[in-house]
Amino acid sequence: MAEKEIALLKEQVERLNETKFDLEAWKNQTIIFLERIFGKESSKVKLIRELHYDYSSWSLRDASGVGKSKDPVKFQAQGILTATIEELEKLGLPGSKAENTRLMELLQDELTGKQMKEIETVVQSDLPDRHQRIVKILEGLEKENLAAMLSKLLLT
Repeated sequence: MAEKEIALLKEQVERLNETKFDLEAWKNQTIIFLERIFGKESSKVKLIRELHYDYSSWSLRDASGVGKSKDPVKFQAQGILTATIEELEKLGLPGSKAENTRLMELLQDELTGKQMKEIETVVQSDLPDRHQRIVKILEGLEKENLAAMLSKLLLT
């Protein structure tokens, strides 16, 4: 799962409440984190980049009205990051499922049906010794098969 990424984004949410909050510095940090997690073209990065204070007379009048207890830019920033954190918690990191699918396809090319079924069963289980079980299955393979699998992994 994406524990480190979630922790990073939760820290950014907390920084919104700092007394000496600097929007531009906060945006720069957040953009760096989001680009690393989701890529430079992510809609989340675009939303953070577009955050700004509107100093027009209409927005200042509206912001000073009754019921506006929270800074609208901070409120919007918090909403973006909260949705992003929920996405990571529920769906995981982007691309990780595609990578697992590709890995399983490579394994299918080199393993027998029985070996593949054993690995899939272990991967989908909640056993605490899953790692050791997969190692045991792979140890039964010939060196040539292991070399071929590693080569395909490195080249894809």
